[in-house]
Amino acid sequence: MSLKIYCVHPISGLSADEVFEYYSRTQKILTESGFDVFIPMFGKANLRTELKFKASDYRSPLSTNKAIFSRDKWMVQQSDILYANLLGSKIVSIGSVMELAFGNLQGKQIILVMEKDNIHQHAFVIEAASIIFETEEEALDYLHKLSNKQY
Repeated sequence: MSLKIYCVHPISGLSADEVFEYYSRTQKILTESGFDVFIPMFGKANLRTELKFKASDYRSPLSTNKAIFSRDKWMVQQSDILYANLLGSKIVSIGSVMELAFGNLQGKQIILVMEKDNIHQHAFVIEAASIIFETEEEALDYLHKLSNKQY
């Protein structure tokens, strides 16, 4: 039985191309490492035309404020691990921070990637994380070893 992992990454302010490319690449890497991967873009192909994602008020039934909040919270609940990549964030991602809080409250293992000068450097974010890496490569290597029970 494979470990379930939920991927956290900023969405607001990014283009659909940036978001879907990030999640496609990350899902592929984590799946190849043996994880059952959850990403917040499941069921949201209708948003592929967004020039810039906004923080709220989409009209599709799958993308209403309530649908996004409920589904993402549910995926966090289903997961064993959260992988949060906040590298290069230009604005604070409230959704990402909420997902970290959900995961921490539920006792999930939270693997966080962010630079020392990241905009998310805050006591709550730092303390919510189980392990903090400064590079994506280090985090993904650790997750691969964890999934495959390697030293």
